[in-house]
Amino acid sequence: MDYQILALDLDGTLTNSKKEISLPTLEALIDIQKQGKKVVLASGRPTQGVLPLADQLRLQDYGGYVLSFNGGRIIDCRLGQVIYNKVLPDNVAAPLFDIIRKYPGLDILAYGEDHLISAAGPNAYSQLESYINHMPIITADDFPSQVPRKPNKFLVTGEPEMISSAKKEVTDYFRSYLFVYCSDPFFLEIMPPQIDKAHSLLRLLTSIGLTADQMICCGDGYNDLTMIETAGLGVAMANAQPLVKERADYVTKSNDEDGVLHVIQQFM
Repeated sequence: MDYQILALDLDGTLTNSKKEISLPTLEALIDIQKQGKKVVLASGRPTQGVLPLADQLRLQDYGGYVLSFNGGRIIDCRLGQVIYNKVLPDNVAAPLFDIIRKYPGLDILAYGEDHLISAAGPNAYSQLESYINHMPIITADDFPSQVPRKPNKFLVTGEPEMISSAKKEVTDYFRSYLFVYCSDPFFLEIMPPQIDKAHSLLRLLTSIGLTADQMICCGDGYNDLTMIETAGLGVAMANAQPLVKERADYVTKSNDEDGVLHVIQQFM
């Protein structure tokens, strides 16, 4: 198959443990773009947390795309324009907050333009999200009233056992009104209905005249499952969650061993 588009998760996939793109991987990604192939950064991060890596990869020069908020927003980097934006239904912040505050140690994050808003005071996993995205945390006095208008997602953070319990209650309460899933055992994504990376990638492919068979998707987390299963070649990193590796077509090297570079050399 002549693969024409490469969709990459960031944390645990494209970036190494230092949250950096290695020089050989960076050079290879720029090289395939020079050949006319497209690169998409597909991440659960907010847009601000993805754009510095998009700049590093020169997506604006080669017509690449940023898919942020797990597919809630797509940006055409060449045009600098949002071409798709799906937001949460109105009035979900208050009932979500009422559920989550029953679980000790859990926090909810909302995303401002340049900061994170914490509902309960940041825990270690909220601090991790802050570090990854270089966005400071502000603790809200009244979270539901301080959520920005038309949010793309909320993120619930905390210990995996508590996250698992809260996930069940949130799912039972909102049912099909929201899409609720874990990206990592300590991150619970609260998304608009039916929005995930695969949904938004398929929308993008249709708009640019490509098919899923022409796409390679690489990832390591639970929120990468749908795009890995949808792609012509679904790739799991060696450091991926076991279920992700089980569902993938191919398992590459780890994110600290230039696993994305290995995929480019083998298949592109």
